Amino acid sequence: MEAEKISWPEPRAWVASFLRFLTDERGYSTRTVRNYRHALAEFSRRANIQRWTDAETDDFRAYLYDLSVRQGLGASTIRLQFSGLRSFYRYLVKQRHLDASPLGDLSLPSPRKQLPRIFNEAQIHAFLEAPLSMLRDKQRKDAPRKRGRSLAAWQYWRDAAVLEFLYSTGIRIQELVGMDHDDIDRRSLAVRVMGKGGKERIVILGEPAVEAYERYRAAIAGCPVPAFISTADRRLTARAVQQRFKVYLAYAGLDSSLSPHKLRHSFATHMLDHGADLRNVQELLGHAHLSTTQIYAQLTAERMRKSYDQAHPTAR
Repeated sequence: MEAEKISWPEPRAWVASFLRFLTDERGYSTRTVRNYRHALAEFSRRANIQRWTDAETDDFRAYLYDLSVRQGLGASTIRLQFSGLRSFYRYLVKQRHLDASPLGDLSLPSPRKQLPRIFNEAQIHAFLEAPLSMLRDKQRKDAPRKRGRSLAAWQYWRDAAVLEFLYSTGIRIQELVGMDHDDIDRRSLAVRVMGKGGKERIVILGEPAVEAYERYRAAIAGCPVPAFISTADRRLTARAVQQRFKVYLAYAGLDSSLSPHKLRHSFATHMLDHGADLRNVQELLGHAHLSTTQIYAQLTAERMRKSYDQAHPTAR
């Protein structure tokens, strides 16, 4: 057994008690308990201490240096290791074995936030044109045959309007499928959206989105309440949008693993690329905090830096 190979600092019983606490009282999963036990075991192997109470902040700083510099581990892996150690020493304090945790003042590396993937502007144009280009292709191929409902032209007009709306407004899929026809003010080029937490906001529509929507509505029979409907004349679902999204990605020669949310990312980044104010973009996206929107500013800055490095004669 692995437990027999570890030379645990004293008292060894504290580790067993801590792991039982995680399982019995905190309800942690077997995997989490195993990860925490591994974190304690790794530290005990590398730290030169006889008792758990001997460990000082400098011991953990040295261990942090070993993980990050000598072993080259990433910030997320290091934070996972120290999560087990922090929990263990908080437990010791709670059990009155220690007055304070030696990890209290230790700063850990922050994980690098992944910047969102976006479409470039050429890809956007190809993607937005995909539904009607596909319709034209199908009409040429299916001209001699009778077309069924599944190949109705109005579906492609609807899909073209859906993609235009998502990119023109930056709204979420759930916000789009929840819209009613009366929420759209085609004269003022605006739409009322119900966002997260039931918060209502007004977003701006571009003229191409309005034109695509009017063509789609003209192609369907009647005046259904939902803005976008399915073949069963019910409100279009988010899942249906996601499925059609992948079809058009493949048709446009783009990565079919991308999600509709990438249009939201692209909307925000392109707005900032072309000089939009960060707070205005925040309001359009419906973000409660400006910090959530700032990741797009970071992406814009990185793109600008890359463009500068490639174009400026003395950049390198």
